[in-house]
Amino acid sequence: MIKITLPDGSIKEFAPGITPMDVAKSISEGFARNVISASFDGTTVETTTPLTTDGSLILYTWNDEGGKKAFWHSTSHVMAQVLEEMYPGIKLTLGPAISNGFYYDVDFEDQKITDADFKKIEDRVLEISRGKHEFKLRPVSKAVALELYKDNVYKTELITNLEDGTITFCDHDTFTDLCRGGHIPNTGIIKAMKIMSVAGAYWRGDEKNKQLTRVYGTSFPKQKDLTEYLELLEEAKRRDHRKLGKELELFAFSQKVGAGLPLWLPKGAALRDRLEQFLKKAQKKGGYEQVVTPHIGQKELYVTSGHYAKYGADSFQPISTPAEGEEFLLKPMNCPHHCEIYNVRPWSYKDLPKRYAEFGTVYRYEQSGELHGLTRVRGFTQDDAHIFCTPEQLDEEFKKVIDLVLYVFGSLGFENFTAQISLRDKENRDKYIGTDENWEKAENAIINAAADKGLNTVVEYGEAAFYGPKLDFMVKDALGRQWQLGTIQVDYNLPERFDLTYKGSDNELHRPVMIHRAPFGSMERFIAILLEHTAGNFPLWLMPEQAIILSLSEKYEIYAKKVLDLLENHEIRALIDNRNETIGKKIRDAEMQKTPFMLIVGEEEEKNGTISIRRHGQEGKGNISVTIEEFAAIVNEEINKTLKVFTV
Repeated sequence: MIKITLPDGSIKEFAPGITPMDVAKSISEGFARNVISASFDGTTVETTTPLTTDGSLILYTWNDEGGKKAFWHSTSHVMAQVLEEMYPGIKLTLGPAISNGFYYDVDFEDQKITDADFKKIEDRVLEISRGKHEFKLRPVSKAVALELYKDNVYKTELITNLEDGTITFCDHDTFTDLCRGGHIPNTGIIKAMKIMSVAGAYWRGDEKNKQLTRVYGTSFPKQKDLTEYLELLEEAKRRDHRKLGKELELFAFSQKVGAGLPLWLPKGAALRDRLEQFLKKAQKKGGYEQVVTPHIGQKELYVTSGHYAKYGADSFQPISTPAEGEEFLLKPMNCPHHCEIYNVRPWSYKDLPKRYAEFGTVYRYEQSGELHGLTRVRGFTQDDAHIFCTPEQLDEEFKKVIDLVLYVFGSLGFENFTAQISLRDKENRDKYIGTDENWEKAENAIINAAADKGLNTVVEYGEAAFYGPKLDFMVKDALGRQWQLGTIQVDYNLPERFDLTYKGSDNELHRPVMIHRAPFGSMERFIAILLEHTAGNFPLWLMPEQAIILSLSEKYEIYAKKVLDLLENHEIRALIDNRNETIGKKIRDAEMQKTPFMLIVGEEEEKNGTISIRRHGQEGKGNISVTIEEFAAIVNEEINKTLKVFTV
């Protein structure tokens, strides 16, 4: 008998040769009907793969990431079958699952796929799928594989690099493909499919190789799911931060300035400033001290920290000065500078913790093809802070940072998030610095603090920073997309590299522990995600203009100015639209700018000393007439509901 361990920790015994589907049926016939993929001891297997040894089994349904990956990869096989039918003589290469779908890279040679072909391909994929053809994986020898693909230079290259005895083919219907596995039981599960786009892609991502055609697609087990997904994509287009940033006049890019280097316009700069002041106020309560460091540093600084080895080859190259051998780098991270601030003077255990905070701009060279609005740039500002504490203070300090991150998320409407415990790769340790002992201490500190705070956590191996493990906050936005925002990291390594010390109660020198933290992460990326999450309807406390005053005619402009002055006395951000336009046009423009309140003033309002309130997005609803004091109370009440009070 073999012992199979399930995700809940339970262990079941079976005869050798049992399949994942058999295990699923032993749990529940209803559950088994939904199982579409599996993994055994961390390796993806077919639901029909015989299990012959003890091990851990995970059974995936469509609702699991592993299930979706198998579903989309399987659909790529069916699409590849159709492409071969419709375009004889093409050469297939690779067809992996990706986020929200799959692609297949194809050498069409002299043929061309166009938008007009998409519907025919989709219909044929579904026609084949209705045949409920099983996906069957079989081993083949290297010689057989090379013979089958002797006319396909791409598959031949892949096979040449594989060991004999490790090569498998996947068959379904009349189609065979080189594949290492990870499929759904049969094609009948595929009920909806759509080709999303085609694009150019170099073979193996190398621009020296031939450019292929990458066909992107997605698929679902229900037509309703595809319809909802396409509607979500349309909403995502409407919420695209690049589009909204331009419409709301927040930021811009200039080719003369350089790709990936955003220019913050007055409204955007004011938005950034409010976010900074919001966090600085909380940091001051939390005992942080503000510091400022330069945008460049000597190369040796980043060699010492390890950042040059990490970013040097793929980043901006050293800046040479007139002095012989003197080289500087654009700052890739703030932490080495903060280590040197700590090193300015000696410290006692009584002085710790020291908490240094900085909105520091850093620079990393991203390939032009990877740049994307504010989410992937070459120069960005981190809401960075570094805490230097004793080992005994680590747990309390880490929990305080968690509290700060939760305060930030709560005040900005990010309610749905998971805390990801990002640890070292279990196998490949070469990309990390420091001793195993220090890594274990740091990893345990994060795991324990997250558990004590009752966070909803997942563990991801291989996602740690090169100098230490992290607690990454994975936030879901209004469209259900997941983003990594705040991060907290424990670091025993940089204090060693920079020889940081403090004098303990025993009068001996000891190493402090370093906590890296950034609740926003990158200001640029955070604002982009916030824009898309809110569709530009920021929380009222953060809006560039909270109200716009619209006079019904020139006769009431003096009263409009009086209203503006009174609003400023109540610290409400407002402006007057005194353009020579109709009131309807002014209202439409204010709606486009997503201004929360439109304050209309005319004869009645001037006479009674009131304003008529129209709320953004409430077309057709009656306006409310109130005094300035009553309006100020409405604004303050709404702000107080969303802008939390940070307590330490």
